[in-house]
Amino acid sequence: MTDQPEPDKFVCGFVTLVGRPNVGKSSLVNAICGAKVSIVSDKPQTTRHRVRGVYNRPNAQLVFVDTPGLHKPVSALGRKVNATAIDSVSEADSSVDVVGLVLDASAPFGSGDRWVADHLDIANAIVVVNKIDRVRPEQVIAQLGAAGELGAAAYFPVSARTGEGLDRLTDHLVARAPVGPPMFPVDAVRDLPDEQWVAELVREQLLAVTRQELPYSIATRVTEWEGRHITVEIVVERDSQKGMVIGKGGSILKQVGQRTREQLPEGTYLELKVKVDKDWQRRPERVERLGY
Repeated sequence: MTDQPEPDKFVCGFVTLVGRPNVGKSSLVNAICGAKVSIVSDKPQTTRHRVRGVYNRPNAQLVFVDTPGLHKPVSALGRKVNATAIDSVSEADSSVDVVGLVLDASAPFGSGDRWVADHLDIANAIVVVNKIDRVRPEQVIAQLGAAGELGAAAYFPVSARTGEGLDRLTDHLVARAPVGPPMFPVDAVRDLPDEQWVAELVREQLLAVTRQELPYSIATRVTEWEGRHITVEIVVERDSQKGMVIGKGGSILKQVGQRTREQLPEGTYLELKVKVDKDWQRRPERVERLGY
């Protein structure tokens, strides 16, 4: 029988998920919270901000912090998103109740995973092996065995895509949450400001339809919001990239706008503008100005 809070005691806990790029942290948060909290893409380093997703039960609330993937940075943007993830699990952040190291069941456990684990209080952390639906059971067992050398507090094989293992994971996290009032309204699913959420939706669709070498040079931000009229500025690093984002006859921009509007309230008018800001991701002051 799973441990649960006493009926008259509400619990609320913060859970931070960390890991290498593309291990499925955002998909995991979305699956647990039952709604789209973070944008997702098959391209690494999609997440650039700390994003909070809220999971509610009648007597419990879990706040999941989705962090950027930890990687070897080669730009000011890379260094900033790495710092965002590391700060989320630092000792100075006393709000974190449980840290989860997320691994990819379909990728070998290696030095990158160990490097991330070295930044954690691993004895009190949990390990979540995601994407178990993509591999054979014996591969899941092997991955759990390899990760076992870390000495984490608990291990959970799960699939964000199918939902397998998520109930066991959330039961464990609720059992570890401290007694306290909810931090967010019980109907909340994320804490991202509306302007940032719309900008992220646009970036998600750009990641889906643009060439592979382009996404890392793209930033998006809302520059105007008047009633149902929203203007989103798409920032690229070179003139040649501007043409790639717009597409022949505006085809790419039109497709991105249409796919984004499908996720916004009916009647929203979305205007997309493209701007060149030379080498922005390599200039710390520009990275900061763009909200990272």
